[in-house]
Amino acid sequence: RTRRMALAEVAAGAGGSGSSEAGVVAAPPAAAPVPAPAEEEEDERPEGVGLEETLQAIVEGRRRKGLLRRLTVRGPGSTDFASNDYLGLAMDPQLAWDIDAEMATVRQEQQKLTGEVGLGSTGSRLLTGNSRYYEATEEMLSEFHGSESALIFNSGFDANFALFAYLPQPGDIVVFDELVHASVREGLRAGRAACRPFAHNDVAALRHALASVSAAGSAPQSSRRGNLIVALETVYSMDGHCAPLAEMCDVAEEFGASVIVDEAHGTGVFGAGGRGWASQLGVEQRLFCRVHTFGKGVGVHGAAILGPRVLYDYLINYARPLIYSTSLPLHSIVSIRCAYATMRASAEPRQRHLRELVAIFQARLLRLPPGSALSSPSPIQGIIVPGNDHCMQVAGFLQRRGFHVLAIRSPTVPAGTERLRIILHYHNTKEQVNALMDAIEEVMALPSDTSLASRL
Repeated sequence: RTRRMALAEVAAGAGGSGSSEAGVVAAPPAAAPVPAPAEEEEDERPEGVGLEETLQAIVEGRRRKGLLRRLTVRGPGSTDFASNDYLGLAMDPQLAWDIDAEMATVRQEQQKLTGEVGLGSTGSRLLTGNSRYYEATEEMLSEFHGSESALIFNSGFDANFALFAYLPQPGDIVVFDELVHASVREGLRAGRAACRPFAHNDVAALRHALASVSAAGSAPQSSRRGNLIVALETVYSMDGHCAPLAEMCDVAEEFGASVIVDEAHGTGVFGAGGRGWASQLGVEQRLFCRVHTFGKGVGVHGAAILGPRVLYDYLINYARPLIYSTSLPLHSIVSIRCAYATMRASAEPRQRHLRELVAIFQARLLRLPPGSALSSPSPIQGIIVPGNDHCMQVAGFLQRRGFHVLAIRSPTVPAGTERLRIILHYHNTKEQVNALMDAIEEVMALPSDTSLASRL
């Protein structure tokens, strides 16, 4: 089953009736379950054997299909076209020195106050894992991003999962872009709201989805009196597409829906000082809340949910990934503070260089066969190479040429849209981008037949 087929069954009642209303969310309290990812549905699960044997059979089944994931290490000397370090902050030596210096200062102050120099946070934020430095960092984030509050989570996955598992109430309906991240989908699967997907970045499809669920909720037999929530990403990780946020906010406001966006791949890359895509479009105050993550453009680790103060108070009472997890250690909080200072000061020239690289890359894509290039204004670029085996072979060719480029296979993306996911960075040069495109043009000119593997 393809990812889109699975997504189409998210809404209640999507049982293949074939009618124009198939997929409309049924009235709560019975929430529509989000289906398991397509890759889980395809895994083979033998019966009548022990746990270890079951796991071995599942792993072997995936190996036979050529889908077995494994951990790899980037080869020495290869050029980075794969990491999410868009602004190059994770590789910035000055930022590393700034973090070390700030850590030394904070530890000295800590020792003066308590006589102790700690490393770990020692517990959950609600127990012993909080500090004035932690809260001051959240205040810095809320001020920088123009929100009433900021609540730090250990990762972007934790933040999205917590938000969508625990924020929507019984009776609420979440309408979400069909390509939202797995962390959002997993949160919805664990949550209490009914859900309905809509076609990716399609404003008309969003309007239709909201109109459908609104009509269902206003029917005489309906008991729905909940809220409507729209879930979006600002920049989509597999395609590099940017959401038409202004138009989507217009539609959401017509139906009284609250909009939540994930800025994971927009933070740092867009907006003044790296404030994100919503900031660049001037729609921050039209959103209910935003998730900003720090492990991509910001170059460190962690995430924060930015929104009204009541959301902060709600989440520290109900978001279990926050309540029951040991909080980030001091070094992580120091890293966030220092990375934001660097980003604020240097985002503009870094973004300008990225825009130049994107323009070069997009111009070179015009030389490739029709239908193979994805159009993207972001550093996330894609070249369609249909077929898992073929895509892996092309990626392997580029890796042997010294370019760290990764293949994205189905079912992570729909079958037939397997691709090279190519990331442009501040630390890439124009010469490196042109050299990569020379290699891509060379390999794409070869016939995609059974002899390809030997020719590569």
